[in-house]
Amino acid sequence: MASRGRAEIVEHFPTTHQRVVDELGRRVVGGVWNPGDPLPVEDALAAELGVSRGVVREAVKALMAKGMLRVRPRTGTRVLPPEHWNHLDRDVLRWKQDGDAASLLRDTGELRLIVEPKAARLAAHRAGPDDLRVLRESLAAMEAAAAAPGRSGYVEADLAFHRALLAASGNRLLGSLGRAVEIALEHSFLISTQTPGAVEASLPGHRAIVRAVEARDPEAAAEAALALIEAAEREIAQSPGMPNATPGDAG
Repeated sequence: MASRGRAEIVEHFPTTHQRVVDELGRRVVGGVWNPGDPLPVEDALAAELGVSRGVVREAVKALMAKGMLRVRPRTGTRVLPPEHWNHLDRDVLRWKQDGDAASLLRDTGELRLIVEPKAARLAAHRAGPDDLRVLRESLAAMEAAAAAPGRSGYVEADLAFHRALLAASGNRLLGSLGRAVEIALEHSFLISTQTPGAVEASLPGHRAIVRAVEARDPEAAAEAALALIEAAEREIAQSPGMPNATPGDAG
């Protein structure tokens, strides 16, 4: 579990290319350059970052693939508005976690409300023996981590449970969505589990989902998933790790 205070997901960069992509991406998400703004010329960026022009060029291509930049003849490289970005991209989610955490928490909560109750309903219809086994094992890992000193591994086990639930829906797109937004879920869980009593309170809700899926009760599974998400939203709001909201983040 994260220490008290701001939850942070740390990333390490083994290559210069990845480091430069990260630096430029953070600047875009952080508003150093606004939508429509041109990036500094290639030579200036390379000198500032201490890399070659080729590294900068490849980093720009990577951000273009994420929908964040556009290169046009005569107008150069410009920042695209957020509606063009791939918000399911792991890097974009991580940069939002660092620069706009309150908004990311809101978006994650809304996505969970839309997706997880339906996934639980489908899982109650479709989950096979292997799906049920993985759900039970994930729940057991959560229970073991909750009882361990420092609750080490609890967030990881919680993530595994929710991945297993989406996979048990039998919808491959939902399974892929779970993997895509994992860093957003991790951020949400790191915040919510800092609220006193939140870990203990969440376990019955996870057990209720498993029981409903095992019983082939779609309505109970959906209701249990909805109740779990609503409880998590309350825990996030009370968490000492909750980032300060920015104007327009109410919801």
